[in-house]
Amino acid sequence: MRVLYTAQARATGEGREGHVATSDGILALDLAVPKEMGGEGGATNPEQLFAAGYAACFHSALRRLAGRTGVDLAGSSVSAQVGIGRADTGGFGLAVTLTVDVPGVDRDVVRELTAKAHELCPYSNAVRGNVEVTLAVAGDGQG
Repeated sequence: MRVLYTAQARATGEGREGHVATSDGILALDLAVPKEMGGEGGATNPEQLFAAGYAACFHSALRRLAGRTGVDLAGSSVSAQVGIGRADTGGFGLAVTLTVDVPGVDRDVVRELTAKAHELCPYSNAVRGNVEVTLAVAGDGQG
C-alpha cells in the first residue's frame, strides 16, 4: 500500500479517562468512561470517535460510488453505532451498525450502493473479519 496521508494522535493521562490530541492540534479532547460502563460520562469516548470517523469515511465511499453511477445523494447521511462489550473469547470487542439514509432514492439502489461502499471504505476493510458490521438502509425497519 502506498500511504497518502498519516494521521497522528496521542493519548495521555488515564487512558479512557485521559486526553487525546492530534499532532496538528486541531483535535484535542478529554475522554471519559461512559456511565453505561460504570464511568462518570460527561466527555467523549473512543467508541464515539470511531463511530464519527467510520460514518464520515463510509459516507465518502457511498458518495464516490453514487457519483460514478449518477445517483443523487442530496440530503443523504450515514449513522454509525459502535457498541463495545465482552467478547466470547475473552477481552473486549466491537459491533458496528451503519445506517444509510438517502431520501428520494429507491431502497434497492441504496442497498446496492451500501454493499459496494462496504467493499470500498477503508474502515470497512480494516475491520472486516474482526468486527461484526451490520449494514442497514433507513426505512427498512432496521435503522
